Amino acid sequence: MKVAIIDSGIHPEHPHVLRVAGGVAITTDGVSDDWSDRLGHGTAVAGAIREKAPDAELYAVKVFDRRLSANIDVLTRALEWCIENRMDLINLSLGTSNESHRPRFEAILASAPPIITAANLLPGTLPGAIAVAPDESCPRDQYRYDGNTFIASPYPRSIPGVPVERNLHGASFAVANLTGFAARLDSTHDLRDRLIRAASNP
Repeated sequence: MKVAIIDSGIHPEHPHVLRVAGGVAITTDGVSDDWSDRLGHGTAVAGAIREKAPDAELYAVKVFDRRLSANIDVLTRALEWCIENRMDLINLSLGTSNESHRPRFEAILASAPPIITAANLLPGTLPGAIAVAPDESCPRDQYRYDGNTFIASPYPRSIPGVPVERNLHGASFAVANLTGFAARLDSTHDLRDRLIRAASNP
């Protein structure tokens, strides 16, 4: 499974990651191969996915560098890169509340592989996206399905000696945790239905 992680890059030597199949950095100035992670966020996302899908091929699609912010042109170019390079699955731990960008996301979703993303932002609010919301009560080895939204833990893998409340956490890691569950499947055919059937709902 080829999983694109649109984020701050990935540090491939991190013990939670171990290897990265490739990557790209996309900025307002163009494209480069400097997908090293200077923030740690993308590496933590990759570690959560790797934990659940150890055989997945992870690809860094870097859109953040010194801060967790990217404009819509960079984001859409990142999604187009994923389509052009035949990714099987896209982990998108970001989005926008700007409704004027809806048509651009709708056009991309029409040809993109499954995109797992935050439930309360575009493109997660669009039909076709796999929307995820965080819930601190959800164990990291489970997820639930409620209505049109998947529910997952907002915590990444733990770091020895670091209390859970001081580790990174948030909707990004709920998205990453669900991407990990999806990436352990043998294909993305009928992915949403297969994830719903495997959910840990009471």
